[in-house]
Amino acid sequence: MVDIATRVHNHNWKIDPIVRSLIDTDFYKLLMCQSIFRNRPGTTVTFSLINRSTALRLADLIDEGELREQLDHVRSLSLRRGESTWLRGNTFYGKRQMFRPDFMEWFEGMRLPDYHLEKRDGQYELTFQGNWPEVMLWEIPALSVLMELRSRAVTAKQGKFELQVLYARGMTRLWEKIERLRGIEGLRIADFGTRRRHSYLWQDWCVQAMQEGLGSKFTGTSNCRIAMQHDIEAIGTNAHELPMVYSALADTDAELAQAPYKVLADWHEEHDGNLRIMLPDTYGTAGFLQRAPDWLASWTGIRIDSGDPATGAETAIKWWRERGEDPTQKLVIFSDGLDVDKIIELHKQFYGRVKVSFGWGTMLTNDFRGLAEGDGLAPFSLVCKAIAANGRPTVKLSDNPNKAMGPKDQIERYKRVFGVGDQAMIDVVV
Repeated sequence: MVDIATRVHNHNWKIDPIVRSLIDTDFYKLLMCQSIFRNRPGTTVTFSLINRSTALRLADLIDEGELREQLDHVRSLSLRRGESTWLRGNTFYGKRQMFRPDFMEWFEGMRLPDYHLEKRDGQYELTFQGNWPEVMLWEIPALSVLMELRSRAVTAKQGKFELQVLYARGMTRLWEKIERLRGIEGLRIADFGTRRRHSYLWQDWCVQAMQEGLGSKFTGTSNCRIAMQHDIEAIGTNAHELPMVYSALADTDAELAQAPYKVLADWHEEHDGNLRIMLPDTYGTAGFLQRAPDWLASWTGIRIDSGDPATGAETAIKWWRERGEDPTQKLVIFSDGLDVDKIIELHKQFYGRVKVSFGWGTMLTNDFRGLAEGDGLAPFSLVCKAIAANGRPTVKLSDNPNKAMGPKDQIERYKRVFGVGDQAMIDVVV
């Protein structure tokens, strides 16, 4: 196992790459990319970095030249032979050849497109524009680079022994969390921490600790490279990106209202079993379920990623019962802002009523709160989202209005079309 403190202390190369592989990304990005490659390959999209934690002035902390070096290195990457073999031949979710030959041929020859970077008011404006299947693959590497450069900027001020103590404390904190989770009967939990991790090495360490500490209760990781390296399950289905872009492409209000279901109709044709997981909160969970076509009730489960998680799960249980489905046979995946106390609380409330699973993100792979001077390593909320499709703005409403994004007039239009009323504000920490 790598001595992380020593490795962090010895950054002696001209460039020490943060992202070393195109599959150092979340599994759901590749699944969605294949779906887009098949269904919407000619769509032009724009992605943009958004720092929700505006008090953290990233452009004052991270050197622009170093950021450009890291981004340019990502552009030089291509799929390696072993990675291609793993994607082509491995079994994912019980299915062989998850990725079709035409998609793999394209992916093997793909290089990420150019980026646009500038500083504005203490933040970096980082955008990517081009064909959707290519541009979407920038999201996770861009976040990984910015998150780790911030970690490096803070730890660069620390000496060797200070770093050893820092990581010893971080490891102790995580192991204490794992010890609390061990005793939970029927726990199923996966690593969803790629997007806002402290660093690649730290995420890798966290995954290995979860493997040893939780055994079969640890179900896998969203990170493809780590899954391949440690021969564990790659976990992930789909994300808000799909309904956001499909909705932006709608010409009328009627088409807009149906766009989220068109996404899942396309997904239904490609996937079955545990890949049939709804993510209903893009434009409000309650309205999405109320207007959902009957065939969605037969899907395996739901992922709850904003708003009050218990309320979201209760809404889904009520909806399944009304549709004649047995909630105890349905999967509910909680994935928003989780830490141990919330995991224990939600598991206690819903275990036995549904099949409960957790995607544990930032507080698994980036919990250094209080461990660095001035709390300089505390997690923050950084996202990279599709902001336009074929020149039209995208919109996300969410079950938490603090996560809403898009032009104000379009937000109001989407609220009208999707029947979204008053919503409870919830602080966005990570």
